[in-house]
Amino acid sequence: MKTLITSPALESENTTHLTHERAALADRPRPNHPHAWNARMKHITFYYDPISPFAWLAFLRLPEALMGGDHSPGFSYDVACKPVLFAALLKHHGQLGPAEIPAKRDWTYRHVQWLGHSLGVPLAMPAAHPFNPLPLLRLALACGTPDAPGQTNRYVTEQVLRHVWEGGADAVSPERLAALQATLVSHMVARGSELADPNGEAVKHQLRANTEEALAAGAFGVPTCVVDGKLFWGLDGLPMLRAYLQGDAWFQGDGWDSVTGVQVGISRRP
Repeated sequence: MKTLITSPALESENTTHLTHERAALADRPRPNHPHAWNARMKHITFYYDPISPFAWLAFLRLPEALMGGDHSPGFSYDVACKPVLFAALLKHHGQLGPAEIPAKRDWTYRHVQWLGHSLGVPLAMPAAHPFNPLPLLRLALACGTPDAPGQTNRYVTEQVLRHVWEGGADAVSPERLAALQATLVSHMVARGSELADPNGEAVKHQLRANTEEALAAGAFGVPTCVVDGKLFWGLDGLPMLRAYLQGDAWFQGDGWDSVTGVQVGISRRP
């Protein structure tokens, strides 16, 4: 069950396939076309944790970032949204989160609220941050289906992120979590399915599996988009992702891989 993103208007329901408005062009074999390498379905994985305001901003901006203009080459893609535990990524890489460094915490909160304002995206800091996102991550994954294990459809992803980043309330208060769960139960019933036990071992195992998958892909933060083994991190990585999908020649040159050959000149001791 891949998540469909077709327009900036944010569809509330999931569909099984995401296709660019000009995908028909990409479906035609054109071996001599400069973008022929790109004329196949691209599968994007969107790793997120609702603790990150950048995940909310990137989620809302992703449809617009991937839409084509009159002069852009056709491409088609689908998006799989996968919740991961950001704290586990930080621990693996020996990092602190931005909210764990006091001066950076203040700047980050100011910056994301300004970004929301400048982008016309609703965003308000929750009553407390950081918070323990596990109840939200598990609730999201409890909406999974057998045909798409570890994924959350667009409606579920939006509801979980919106729960945190609109309204300025406590993201993990028992009352609000219960209300969110009721909303998601109704969604699952309407789709002819059931909500799994958010505290069951199957859901916990899936969260660990998603996080390990993200680490294996090289993820170090959220949100991270992965396509063709390439990582595009954060809200400001979306234009780069778009350029890659459009077949920008830079990605076929040395620009992407050359950075791995840059030697470490000095390393600080922890």
